Order: sequence, then C-alpha cells, then structure tokens
Amino acid sequence: MLSDREIELLICDNDTMRDINRDHRGIDRHTDVLSFPLDGGFDSMPLGSIVISSDYAISRSCEFSHTPQEEFVLLYIHGLLHLLGYDHEVDSGEMRAEEERIIEAYGLPTSLIVRTTNQ
Repeated sequence: MLSDREIELLICDNDTMRDINRDHRGIDRHTDVLSFPLDGGFDSMPLGSIVISSDYAISRSCEFSHTPQEEFVLLYIHGLLHLLGYDHEVDSGEMRAEEERIIEAYGLPTSLIVRTTNQ
C-alpha cells in the first residue's frame, strides 16, 4: 500500500541534476524530474527516490504562469507515477490519464505530459 511506503525527495539545482542524469541515464543535460524506483519486492521497503530540479521548476512556473509551488507538485506527481510503474514513453496513455485525474482532483495547472506533448 502506498500510504505505508517511504519516498525520498531530493531537490537540487540544474548542475546537480545534469550530473545525476548523466551518471544514471547517460544523458548529459539537466532535466526537470527523475525517479529511481527501488525494486526489492517488500512492502516495507521505500518506494524509491524522486529528484526535482528547483532551477527548472522555477523557470517553468514563470513560463506557464503558475507558482513554483504548483510546479513542484506537478513534478512530484509525475515522479511518483513513475515510481508506481507508469511509463508515458511506452504505455498507451495510462500515465497521462492518471496524471490528469490527480491534477484535476487537486485543481492544479496543466499536467507535465500534456504540456510536453503540446510543445
């Protein structure tokens, strides 16, 4: 059950995010959010880690005219869905639908997947 699982949240700058992205994914650029699930098979284990770039979140919030806090929540939701096993790069829209459902329930701005798709 998700309510019983720990999640590590790391907030860093773009330079640190670039290092993490390069070291763990082989992509030498910064990004907005990364998720690192732990797959130990035990419900008592932490679910994993979410890393969010504060620089990216602040600049995107200005670009999309909402608060940095809203952008952090959007990025956290996106990262959490990845920890739960969703993958918008290979699924048939399930992650997008779940992200939109959560965002609508909390009255948040446009979802990360929708924004990326519409650019």
